[in-house]
Amino acid sequence: MQIALVHMRHAHSGGTERYLNLLSAHLAESGHRVTVICRTHEEPSHADIQFVVLKQATLGSASRMWRFAKAAERYLQKNPFDVVFGLGRTWTHDVVRLGGGCHQTYFELAHAATQSPVERLFRKGHLKHKWALEIERRAYAPSPDRIGGARPVIIANSDLVQRDVIARYDLDESDTRVIYNGVDNRRFHPALRETVGAELRASLGWTGGEKVLLFLGTGYGRKGLDLVLEAVARMATKDEALRLLVVGYDSSKAQYEARAAELGVAERCRFLGGRRDAEVCFAAADVYVLPTRYDPFANSTLEAMASGLPTITTPTNGGCVMVADGRGGSVLSESPSAEEVAEKIQYWFLHREEGAKAARQVAEANDAQFMVTKTRELLENLAGRRA
Repeated sequence: MQIALVHMRHAHSGGTERYLNLLSAHLAESGHRVTVICRTHEEPSHADIQFVVLKQATLGSASRMWRFAKAAERYLQKNPFDVVFGLGRTWTHDVVRLGGGCHQTYFELAHAATQSPVERLFRKGHLKHKWALEIERRAYAPSPDRIGGARPVIIANSDLVQRDVIARYDLDESDTRVIYNGVDNRRFHPALRETVGAELRASLGWTGGEKVLLFLGTGYGRKGLDLVLEAVARMATKDEALRLLVVGYDSSKAQYEARAAELGVAERCRFLGGRRDAEVCFAAADVYVLPTRYDPFANSTLEAMASGLPTITTPTNGGCVMVADGRGGSVLSESPSAEEVAEKIQYWFLHREEGAKAARQVAEANDAQFMVTKTRELLENLAGRRA
């Protein structure tokens, strides 16, 4: 099978990027010829993977997104593949993985939390939002170039996303498949607590039995760090051992550090910024909290559980299905308060051991290899139909 995987950015960090690396390696190992069509790339995850780089001069992120989608369309019209698999904002594909969910849903639930009042006033990102919606509309529409001249097969990474895309684009359920995100259970493992996890804690000066709460995510506003800081402030007077570890990229990091100081918890918090060793960060923590305003399926949900961390998240994280039974974590209410978040954190510090065991069991049942095998089988079936 000659397969094209299309995504603007190939890298070794980021949820979609890690999925792209895992799937491309699995397909190559299975004997298929894999080409990654991208704008930029790093080292491939398998020696047999080929790259096609489509990089044009652009002005801003909106132009970059649109021009890459157009360039991919032109290239694929001239260079046919057995199956084309889209992983981002393009419209030329037989299969598309909706890893980022519907753009309008993100815009309604989370976009405002990522912007300052000035950015909201001047409608920063309006053009990118408009073009993203147009790309989405084209991506799900019928096309004579696709297998069977139909709509693409849409892979949703959660039930939340499947329900949303069917409702927004008037699709039949048969147009969609749900394949949950998986996790690398070797990379993320509770055994790391005694080695690299302990080393990271020690480097932060935490060697006296501190109870470490982890927040890990790029885009603090979207992921709900403001709520976590308020919850920590509520707990601070009652729990001297409480510490908060904040990991992830955000251009507004200094503002959140200032907010921690305003709440009187700056000395309990460590802001590490973006890192590529997420497994070490999970290993240094006791409980994971992600009160995200919208995540189709936050990979960190399963990564935390694989690391043996009770996990607290929201119903607007498609990954909440992994913790829905309340054994390996908790799902907060639709609009959680800082008080509710604090209560759940306190509960899981008290029940950490039993929560850690249950969380790991969930992760082991959702290993990444199961996920990529299901995806490969779907692609092989479609290629057979085209042949």
